[in-house]
Order: sequence, then structure tokens, then C-alpha cells
Amino acid sequence: MTRTERHYGLDWLRIAAFGLLIFYHIGLVFAPWDWIIHAPWRFEALIIPMELVSTWRLSLLFAVSGYASRKLFDKTGGSRGFAASRAKRLLIPLAFGMAVLVPPEMWVLVMENGYPHSLPWFWAFDYWRWGEFYGRQFPSWEHLWFLAYLAAYTFVLNAALHRGGARIFGWFDRAADWLSRGYRLLWAPGGAMVLAKLAMMFVIPERQGLFTDWTGHAHYFPVFLFGFVLAGSPQLWPALARLWRVALLGAVISAAIDLRIELTHPGNTPIGHFEMALDRSARIMIAWTMVLALLHLANRWWNHDHPWRKPLAEAVFPFYLVHHGAIVLITWYSLPLRLSAGAEFALLLGGVSAVCLATYLIGGRIGWLRPLIGLSPKPAAPAPPATELGTAR
Repeated sequence: MTRTERHYGLDWLRIAAFGLLIFYHIGLVFAPWDWIIHAPWRFEALIIPMELVSTWRLSLLFAVSGYASRKLFDKTGGSRGFAASRAKRLLIPLAFGMAVLVPPEMWVLVMENGYPHSLPWFWAFDYWRWGEFYGRQFPSWEHLWFLAYLAAYTFVLNAALHRGGARIFGWFDRAADWLSRGYRLLWAPGGAMVLAKLAMMFVIPERQGLFTDWTGHAHYFPVFLFGFVLAGSPQLWPALARLWRVALLGAVISAAIDLRIELTHPGNTPIGHFEMALDRSARIMIAWTMVLALLHLANRWWNHDHPWRKPLAEAVFPFYLVHHGAIVLITWYSLPLRLSAGAEFALLLGGVSAVCLATYLIGGRIGWLRPLIGLSPKPAAPAPPATELGTAR
């Protein structure tokens, strides 16, 4: 593939990953873990499938985002155009989400702790604060933390490329050559991320936040960089094709370790330092090996176009922005109905799907709304054909 050619397989992988994310968040309503809101039921059977998904889904999204970033960097012709494009595509939806989409979720959180006022009152007078309020910390990214992290990684990398682009791209090429030999692609990045995690985990608290989640950054940023390097390093694809089965086996072994620890120490059960370190190491290795295997499968089997690919790929961003709040609000307002578990799931799946589709189909037709929900500006209407002037009289 050339540097500007689109990889359809990664488009399909991104579509599938975000679709899985929506099912995962609906599942959290019924899972026995802490979350924003819960249905009256807790299904222990959800622990195994949701734990298996949770370990690699975000790493995959960061890798695919890194790949797309390299393609866009080459397409825009350098760091300045790339920065402008990413600012419009990431920061505008993030600001819109923080101002409009996150407040209903935070309102439900404080309502659970006895907050007495309506959503409009909360948005106007109580949402724009800093610190603890009704037992909740403000401000909060909620699910938009992924967007904040991605923007930060993008602009840090872009700043480095602006100052030393040729030198850094040379490092990337040499790293790709080194990783493509033997089993290095399998063990070297994964081992480095495990060591970084273990070096920090008992010193720095594991707390989500752009300026607090250093153990998370030590995992997600390298995966994002790998996606960026992969997009300009065709020599890595044969290595992926050669190692994907071993990577998948490594994911299975690591998943068995992670599930064993999760099932023997459910919820907030105390856990020893050794088991905690083993659990975090296993989770990182699941994520890394699954990323390698899925990238190969996408390249080998899914790298072809289809009429549905383009609209689905475009709809992913609006779906991501609105699905989380839709789940929270639908669950909150349906709790008094005392529905059965099956009816609650059907209501959530149908309601969230309707909200996502309406956002994409209606919002996509409104020019000023498109950038707010992560869509590119509406294409200008084609000019009417010029009429012949100066007809004979």
C-alpha cells in the first residue's frame, strides 16, 4: 500500500470495535461492577465475556487511531496542516461533548446521591464547578476521556515531528526494521509496557485523568505510536502475518491468568502485590497480542471496500459521542417501570440505536452541527452549469 492509500480493513476493524463498545457499555448496566447506573439485576455470567473484551478494546482503538493519524499526516503535508485538522476533528467534538453530552450523565450521578434539582437547573448553576459535589468529582470527562487522551497523544507527537521530523521518522524506520525480525514484535513492545506499568503501579495511583493516569499513558501512548509507525512501515505487515497465531496463543494464556485472578478476587476484594502485578502484566499482554492478531486479520481478510463501509465509518464518531449518555438516561427513566431484564435490555438496545441513528442522519444534514458531532464539513453544493451568454438576436 502507498502512504496515502486507505486501508479498508482497519476501517472495518474500527467500526467493529466501536460497535462492540456500545454493547459493552450496555452490558455494564447489568454487570456486577461499579458503574454510573445499574439495572436492578447483577449477572455474574457477564464477568468473563466483559473482562475478556475490556482488556484489549481500548488498545485496539488507540492503535487504529495512530494508523489513521499517520495517513492524515502524510495527506495534509506536514505538522501544521495535521495539527489544524486534528484540532477541528478532536477538540471541537470534545468541547461540545463536555458542554452538552456529559452534563446529563453527571446529573444522574448526583441525583443518585440526593441532588434535588432538575437537569436544566443543574446545567445552568451546578455543572460548571471544580471539586467534589454530592459525592462526585467535577469536572469529569466521563466516556470522552478517550477523546482527550487521543488529542493529547496526537499533539505531543505532532510537536515532536514539527521539531525533528526527519530524525524521528528515521528512528521510526529503524525501529520498524528491528521489530520485523524474529519474535521481537511480539515480546519487545509488550515487555516494555509491562515493565513501565510495574515500575509505576505501586508508586503512582491508578487514577483516570489526563494529568494523573501515567500508568495508563505508559500503555496507550506506545500502542498509538505503533499504529502511527505501522502506517508508514510496510515491512511490519509480513511480521504480523508470521506471528499472529503465536500472538493469539499468548492472548489466550494471558486471558486465563487474568480471569483466574478476577474470579478469585471479585469486585473490591483485597489482592496481594504479586497477584496485582501479575494481573496488570497479563492485561497488558492480552491487549498487545490481541492488537497484533486483529491487525493481521483485518489486513488479510477485511481489506476490501463495500457500499456500507463509508457511511458506517463516518457514523462511528457521532455514535461514540452520544451512546453513553443515551444509555444512562434511558436506564434512569426506565427504572421506575420495573421492567424484566430482557425488556430492559431490548429497550436499551433499541433506544440507544435510535438515538445514535438520529444523531447521525439528522445531524449530518445540518451544516453547523456536523463539526460538533465529529463529521467533516458538509461538502459545498456543485455550481450550476454556466449558461451560454450572448445569444444571437
